Amino acid sequence: MKKFRKIAYLFFITLLLVSCTMKESKKSNDDTLNDSIISMGEMYMLLGTNTSAEGSKGIYVYKIDTDTGESEKVSMVDVANPSYLVISPNEKFVYSVGIDDKNGYAHSFSFDKESGNLTLLNSQLTVGRGPTYITLNAKGNNVITANYSGGSISQFNVNSDGTLSPLSNLFQFEGKGTHPKRQLQPHLHSVRYSPDGSFLFAADLGTDKVYRYKTVQSVFEGQPALLENDTTVFMTPEGTGPRHFDFHPNGLYFYLLGELSGEVIVYDYNMGDLQQKQIILADSVRAGGSADIHVSPNGRFLYASNRLQEDGIAVFAIDPQDGTLTKIGYQLTGKHPRNFAITPSGKFLLVASRDDNVIQVFAIDKKTGMLQDTKQDIFIDKPVCIKFTRLN
Repeated sequence: MKKFRKIAYLFFITLLLVSCTMKESKKSNDDTLNDSIISMGEMYMLLGTNTSAEGSKGIYVYKIDTDTGESEKVSMVDVANPSYLVISPNEKFVYSVGIDDKNGYAHSFSFDKESGNLTLLNSQLTVGRGPTYITLNAKGNNVITANYSGGSISQFNVNSDGTLSPLSNLFQFEGKGTHPKRQLQPHLHSVRYSPDGSFLFAADLGTDKVYRYKTVQSVFEGQPALLENDTTVFMTPEGTGPRHFDFHPNGLYFYLLGELSGEVIVYDYNMGDLQQKQIILADSVRAGGSADIHVSPNGRFLYASNRLQEDGIAVFAIDPQDGTLTKIGYQLTGKHPRNFAITPSGKFLLVASRDDNVIQVFAIDKKTGMLQDTKQDIFIDKPVCIKFTRLN
């Protein structure tokens, strides 16, 4: 009997060990599977620059290995001050804003994936001065720019060959905020479509407002892409200076960065509606230069850049239950991190440090969200925008 109990006990222990081994093996396989899902390999990286500085000429195209962070230059195209870019859904065209001594423009480029070359197709006047942001709807047939100096947004129809029609509509804003120098008039700084494309949101730094427009799904020549008679205004706290915003990948949360306040405002998002739920400081020295904001592809972390003093990236953990933020760290960067971007793989965060003429490549710790400088700097004059797209 004792012998039988001993054999049974050994058998039980063996089964337990096998079970644990299988679980560990499954966990290891799952981790490998997850890594293989997010691995993107080589991609194109498009860089917009300020061309007022000697040496910078326009938009630069690089190849970047999103698994290692290594990169190499491929091509460039001359264009004045392409400070923000957007890539068409079919990835055959690229659109940028641009500014010369007198006017603001929206530019259209064809993008040859075989060679990596951009070719200017045409340019249209935005009419609104100082365009700083450009976006494109999911169908790729409508382009919108945010015009900072003009306090307006411009609409362009996209032709079948990727070119832009002349300005279709100009939406002019009015009002001012409480800041005695920087809020004397509207300053539209960014425009983005909601994840489902039903709405377009516009952040007005000059009046502490976020506008929401219902969109027209089928846009014809001369027809507005936005319904002016279906506009909702969301007020932010005085002195916020709304600049950029991002949606959580699950579509339930909206994160707004105030350039002047240095704060991130967290909203619940539901079919176009915004309900404020949290305000948290990103810029602890309150330098009034917060710039860009992005949620990591896995939805676990949020990053916000700050300029003028203590230039760097604030790092936040996102509560998976309600989307609220907890500040967990701060990564110093080069001077004036106007824009940054996270690789689609979620492995690297690249910072365009404009005034140090460098793009810094930081590795993202997938468990903690913290950043580590890989020292794989990309030296380029006055970088201000980073976008990624597939090789083919």
